[in-house]
Amino acid sequence: MQGSFKRLVEVGRVVLITHGEDAGKIATIVDIVDHNRAVVDGPTTDVKRQIIAYKNVVLTDIVVKGLPRTIGTKALAKFLEKEQVVEAWQKTAWAQKLEARKRRANMSDFDRFKLMRLKKQQRDIVNRQSAVLRKERA
Repeated sequence: MQGSFKRLVEVGRVVLITHGEDAGKIATIVDIVDHNRAVVDGPTTDVKRQIIAYKNVVLTDIVVKGLPRTIGTKALAKFLEKEQVVEAWQKTAWAQKLEARKRRANMSDFDRFKLMRLKKQQRDIVNRQSAVLRKERA
């Protein structure tokens, strides 16, 4: 039976940390402490094993199937490499949007100016081509 929730807290669920020093990194739930906290570990993303509150993470759609509870860090790293979790995360639209946001935030004033000029050129080309097509139809 399928409930209304699609992302459940479970061992092997990949989470995105939203608060703290590891904000913006992904980790994997390796054990559940209680209704408010879980033990997460991210050996491939430099997240140390820690107890973290659910309010400080966001659950992703990625789940590592067959992951035993309280797995060691080295064994977890092998599991994540085999399942290619980091690559799967980087392919998601969510991760790409976060990366674009980070890139935009790190742009200098001159970079923003160059981007504006390129967008203007692109818009001009599209408008010219659409004008040609409209003229042909008429």
